Parts: sequence; structure tokens; C-alpha cells
Amino acid sequence: MAAQPQAALAPLLLDRRLWRGQDAPDPRPSGRPTGCAALDAALPGGGWPDAALVEVMIAADGLGELALLLPALAALSRDARPVLVVAPPYRVYAPAWQAAGLRLSQLHLLEAGPKDALWAMEQALRAGCCGAVLGWPLQADDPSLRRLQVAAEAGRTLGFVFRSLRAMGNPSPAPFRVSVRAGIPGDMGAAGGTDLRLLKCRGALPPARALPFLN
Repeated sequence: MAAQPQAALAPLLLDRRLWRGQDAPDPRPSGRPTGCAALDAALPGGGWPDAALVEVMIAADGLGELALLLPALAALSRDARPVLVVAPPYRVYAPAWQAAGLRLSQLHLLEAGPKDALWAMEQALRAGCCGAVLGWPLQADDPSLRRLQVAAEAGRTLGFVFRSLRAMGNPSPAPFRVSVRAGIPGDMGAAGGTDLRLLKCRGALPPARALPFLN
């Protein structure tokens, strides 16, 4: 009588010379919660990706674009992960960041000109020494953004770049894109507050409607 397959394979499976391969990777990428439930539900990992470049397209400054990021940045700082802000267009108001839960000991500011700022962002992303890197390369071209994306993946770091909505029609290598603008009552679900849209999302189909945020 032939041995059962399980019994016949048992000695082979115990042999250390047998290469078993690797376990299949988790098909669901992990994400860091954004603090916005509707956005988390739309992102494939349930939050911001751990190692990617996110473009935040803004119609004007001060529409809540920083409020969108602060919950995740605060969580990173509580995990002792530095947050690097490169060449911000305005002075960072530290009390507001602290009130949002960010540990100021993990907040680092770097002043630089446009070209140096892009270089600094790329180096910081690639080094993997930060939890997140923020920058405002409003005039960045496609090769510059591609280098930032490659650096974010290499360093396993979350990168945010703020750009004008005027660049929204241009192709971008960033796998994630969101837009923030003043909402118009009755416009695709906006309620007159802030209109938040997920424009591009690797691994999922962006919702067609605006997401509730700061309304």
C-alpha cells in the first residue's frame, strides 16, 4: 500500500537542505491613518503609504492642507520619528503644531533655496532617517519629482510635496495625489467648506466625489 502523501513528504520537509521559498507577501499594503475617515477608506492601505511621495495640490495657501497632514505627523513624532520641513513658504507656528499633538523635539526645519531644497528633500528621503519629509517645490519638473519618488521608496519614508493646482493637468510620477481647495456649495458633495479630493491612488480607484473634510 502506497504511503499517504503527507507521510511521504514529512521527512523531506524536515530536511534543512530543502528550500521552501518565501511566504507570499501581504496583498494589503499597510498605511498610516490620516485622521480623515473618508480618506482612509479610499486609500488602499487605510492611510498614507509608508514609503511613497504624496502630492498635495492646493488652490491657495491656508485651506487646511497642513491640517490634513498633522494627525499622521503627530503620530510619527510620538514614535520618535523626525519630521523634516524643508523651505516652508511661511514661518512655522510651532504652538499650533504642538496643539495638534506633534512633539516639537521631533520637528526639524531646513531653510534652503529652490534647487537646494529639492536636493535636501531627496537626500533626506533616501537616507531613511525621517518619518516624513515635507516640501514646497512649486516649480518642480517631472524628473525632480521622479527622483523624490525613487528616494522615498529607497528610504522607506513618507514624502509630501505641496504644489499649485495649476500643475494638476501635468503627468506626475507621484503615486498619490490629493487636491485641497475652497468648496462650492452643491459642487459634487462639497458643502462650502474645504473641498478634498483624492485624484490619484496607486492600488485603488479614486472616488469621483469630494471627501468630507473641514466642512
